[in-house]
Amino acid sequence: MEREKVNTDTRPDPEELLAKIQRQTDSKTGRLKVFLGFAAGVGKTFEMLTEAARRKQRGQDVVIGYVETHGRKGTVEQLGDIEIIPRKQVQYRGVVVEEMDTEAIIKRHPRWCLVDELAHTNAPGSARQKRWQDVQEILAAGINVLTTLNVQHLESLNDTIHDVTGVWVKETVPDRIVHDADEVVMIDITPRALINRLERGDIYPQERIERAMANWFKDSNLNALREIALREVAHEVDEAQTEKAGSSTAAPAVHDSVMVCISPYCSSLRLIRRGWRIAQRLHADIVAVHVENKPPTQEQQEFLRNDYALVDRLQIPLVILHGDVADQLIRYAREHRITQIVIGHSQHNLWHEIVEGSIITKLTRALRAVDILIVAAAEDTKAG
Repeated sequence: MEREKVNTDTRPDPEELLAKIQRQTDSKTGRLKVFLGFAAGVGKTFEMLTEAARRKQRGQDVVIGYVETHGRKGTVEQLGDIEIIPRKQVQYRGVVVEEMDTEAIIKRHPRWCLVDELAHTNAPGSARQKRWQDVQEILAAGINVLTTLNVQHLESLNDTIHDVTGVWVKETVPDRIVHDADEVVMIDITPRALINRLERGDIYPQERIERAMANWFKDSNLNALREIALREVAHEVDEAQTEKAGSSTAAPAVHDSVMVCISPYCSSLRLIRRGWRIAQRLHADIVAVHVENKPPTQEQQEFLRNDYALVDRLQIPLVILHGDVADQLIRYAREHRITQIVIGHSQHNLWHEIVEGSIITKLTRALRAVDILIVAAAEDTKAG
């Protein structure tokens, strides 16, 4: 009797195995390394390209997704023979604008991709509004990314940077992008050395040097920005050490919880950023609360739209309550065991506060165990 043949070859088909490995690779989020600086010209792009060259020499698959050399000789030379993914041509108001081709990068699927100027805003009509959103897509595809960023572009520092420099930085990156990065490297240089580079023409063309030195590149600005950047990196190191310690670190006796009070009468952007940074330092929960006691005017709606957009970018939970402002804030703080309240100065006149009573006074009387931080209004409450 003829026996049935049994296939004893259990080796997987090579093409099936390759497809399986590719699927596993694609599902794994890529690593992110950020080269952080405090001003143009400190050497972020140069250092990023230097690392890319080292990785290529070790046989790793490296491509340039987008690098801006600004015509600097040393940076141009560092490009070497690294493969460059062609940029996408975007039509905007009759002008052709070059943007990073995120889809082409994902299709090419290198091991490492270089993406300069993380805070860049893409041309209208692009698939995503911000370059950091492009980077998230690349990371989600399992591709590792090297990128550059100046500290002034961190969202939560927007008010601080304005207070130091007098400039509102319009292009910002959510802090969580840097916080979640696998590695953050500070590219440091003394302000004096940076100014020397500027004066030699190594950063900007000759016609832009005098204006730069009168504005952003003043000694006082550069020293302050460098200190801010160093503090940010130190904080990231502390965070990494805390996470590494894990459960071996004793839990705090009381878990802090921060409540940011959003007002429709003026911009609350400064309050939101301040509250977010307090929560980060305390490892605390945070919530933004708006109490609506009457329909907002058109101007107030604009304030609230901007506030809600920032709350969303910083991933802060938003709670909207209805009724008397002070009563609702007090009730919420008690029910949710709030330990820190961030609130702005009252926008009402003295007569209103005499008749109706000050919200801040009511909060301080009713919540004696809660720390209340009253934040001064910015000079330009519509900025940011």
